[in-house]
Amino acid sequence: MFVRKLKECSEFTAGDHSILRELFNPLKDKLELNYSLAYARVPTGKTCTKHRLKSSEVYYILQGKGIMFIDDKQKKIEKNDAIYIPPNAVQRISNTGKKELIILCMVEPAWKPEDEEVFEEKD
Repeated sequence: MFVRKLKECSEFTAGDHSILRELFNPLKDKLELNYSLAYARVPTGKTCTKHRLKSSEVYYILQGKGIMFIDDKQKKIEKNDAIYIPPNAVQRISNTGKKELIILCMVEPAWKPEDEEVFEEKD
């Protein structure tokens, strides 16, 4: 049995500037999974940097509300929404609420640094 407690996962700032804790990544944990699972936070008023993954991704909103941008589309999102992000789609999420935006993120196949492209912010 493999159980991981969120508070025991190291927190770090991801390439898109969300605050992340990796729960499961078979490349690091030697688990028989085809996906990785992470817990992400986006502070109030913040927007993640545009990025794309070679893999598909699913977000499940645990807390808060905001706007999800995928390629040239955008949609308001809130707690209990599930969002599918196709492979190679340019994405970002913005926290428009009064609480921190908390997201459960599943990437399939599992996330690898070389499969992500983060776009430089232009002023």
